[in-house]
Amino acid sequence: MNRILIGAQWGDEGKGKIIDILAAKTDIIVRYQGGNNAGHTVKFGKKKYVLHLIPSGILHPKKQCVIGNGVVVDPEALLQEIRMLESQGVSARGRLFISEQAHLILPYHRTLDALREESLAKGGMIGTTKKGIGPCYADKMARMGLRVGDLRYPAYFRERLEFVLREKNQILKKIYNHPGFSFKEMLAFCEKYRKPLLTYTRDTALYLYQAAQKKKKMLFEGAQGTLLDVDHGTYPFVTSSNASVGGAIIGSGVSPTLIDEVMGVVKAYTTRVGEGPFPTEFSGRMMEMIRNKGEEFGSTTGRPRRCGWFDAVIARHAVRINGLSELAVMKLDVLSGLPEIKIATAYRYQGKLIKDYPHAHCALAGSQPVYETMPGWNEDITGVKRWKDFPAAARRYLKRLEDLLETPIKIVSVGSKREQTVFL
Repeated sequence: MNRILIGAQWGDEGKGKIIDILAAKTDIIVRYQGGNNAGHTVKFGKKKYVLHLIPSGILHPKKQCVIGNGVVVDPEALLQEIRMLESQGVSARGRLFISEQAHLILPYHRTLDALREESLAKGGMIGTTKKGIGPCYADKMARMGLRVGDLRYPAYFRERLEFVLREKNQILKKIYNHPGFSFKEMLAFCEKYRKPLLTYTRDTALYLYQAAQKKKKMLFEGAQGTLLDVDHGTYPFVTSSNASVGGAIIGSGVSPTLIDEVMGVVKAYTTRVGEGPFPTEFSGRMMEMIRNKGEEFGSTTGRPRRCGWFDAVIARHAVRINGLSELAVMKLDVLSGLPEIKIATAYRYQGKLIKDYPHAHCALAGSQPVYETMPGWNEDITGVKRWKDFPAAARRYLKRLEDLLETPIKIVSVGSKREQTVFL
């Protein structure tokens, strides 16, 4: 079975844990978009792994992992992640393959990202991680990018870099009053990482096609979530790539006819990092309590996540956009102890009831959630193994989410460890 795993909120849903679990019954795990602005945290025994570019499946011996053409790769960050894994006894050699079509994040991308965000500080900030992701994708679309595979051809790469850097330095100097980068230092940076990167590089689209012919099982993982998708998310407060199901096809080079299932991952509540509208956001003590109990701090930046009640409006949007066939609900245990739990089932905007996700930023930002309130539960559920062992109120809450989203829940997470997972 080939499955795509999709974040159905604003990212940080807990996809890393589900990928880690599903990888056990998968041959190849494929990352298809984003960059090291994402972070997947996996806890195994007493060890904690935070991965930004490499698929979580790398933690399973003998599994093959692919960084697809839709990913933007920071060479420094990737090789540092490989070294981190090796220091903990996890080897990527012969198991990790990087698409030769993946675009390179270079130092000028990071600098442009930071300078632009600083220039927007008085209004319009996106809340970028300043990792250079957006500028790299912008170069890709402007046909000004450099790809991993270009490193195989030193003369061509040198010529291309010189051409691109000339424009970047003009932008840095004339718009941001930055001195720019010398061609010599930029070429030296690329040369430093050329051989190590090429060790892992191949035509991954061809590799995946051949694997499909051999009936290998594939799992496709993205970064962020549907509501951060550049087309279908809360634009302009989105990421620079397609985090929804279409991104898996484009970003890996596989045919959609090879996909059997699309699983969506949601938290039992909602979180968001950075700027942008968030109708169900908590305030005051509730925000602090859920944030601390759920350890809601970004694995990439350490920034505190904004938290709120479950928003069925945005989740229904994710179900439709991605054609979700099943759901995994994460961090249900965090809601234990609350006297009541709310679900946003609709919005009210300018006096009108809205049941479907409004695409205009002004409409979403100006909407007030319409809540349905359900009783909570006090029991500790972190040790639950079966559906019937959940408190009745927890079962009713999960069933209500299924009804609202018209999608069956197949997995419920009740803690951060692998074994704290209930399969329905």
